[in-house]
Amino acid sequence: DRQYVVALDKATGKTMWRTNRSIDYQDLEPNGKPRADGDFRKAFATPHVVMVGDRPVLVSLGSKAAYGYDPLTGKELWRIEERSSFSSSTRPVAGHGLVFYPTGWNSGQLLAVRPDGRGDATATHVVWRVTKGVSQKPSLLLADDLLFMINDSGIATCLEAKTGDVVWKARLGDTYSASPVVADGRIYFFGEDGKATVIDAGREFKVLAENRLDEGFMASPAIVGRALILRTRTHVYRIEH
Repeated sequence: DRQYVVALDKATGKTMWRTNRSIDYQDLEPNGKPRADGDFRKAFATPHVVMVGDRPVLVSLGSKAAYGYDPLTGKELWRIEERSSFSSSTRPVAGHGLVFYPTGWNSGQLLAVRPDGRGDATATHVVWRVTKGVSQKPSLLLADDLLFMINDSGIATCLEAKTGDVVWKARLGDTYSASPVVADGRIYFFGEDGKATVIDAGREFKVLAENRLDEGFMASPAIVGRALILRTRTHVYRIEH
């Protein structure tokens, strides 16, 4: 079982570079095979390119570590380890000179890191971390100075992006896989049982509206102009005011 990052030429599909994950997973059984058929080596997160000064850095979450790569060459620039976590599946977000990401399953944490490290930057470039109420599947939202997340069991949290301090925390109910979206100062959450909750994207927790589509949501919504495109288990909806 091999874990790597690959870049393709978008016009031809030709492989431009391929870089193996550098971490030692430390998971080999006595028979020489990885534990659980290699499942603890896997990750499912969409990467994100951030600018560090005038240089692009591809941030990619893997099992037990997050990585920064040169997107043109595939050279690994830095690695930040969190060895207790695996199956990371959220897209990292960036702002205020930091990259924010949940580390995945098991003892998942939310980390804020500086993306300008070199080599193993675990001890030097983690600015803050949060260990409670962290999402595993839904991705984060950064709105101005505030970071919003909802964990899989329906607890929404607002944090100070620069420090990780909790601004508010509230239970919305339902379970969540879909990532929230923000538009016009409102945040939209969509639950697996069909509950849709709209809150104010601010420092005070305010529910602005609640609705329901019975089929439930697994997929994240999309915004097109003033419309929400929603995919439930059985239908696709366009909702526009």
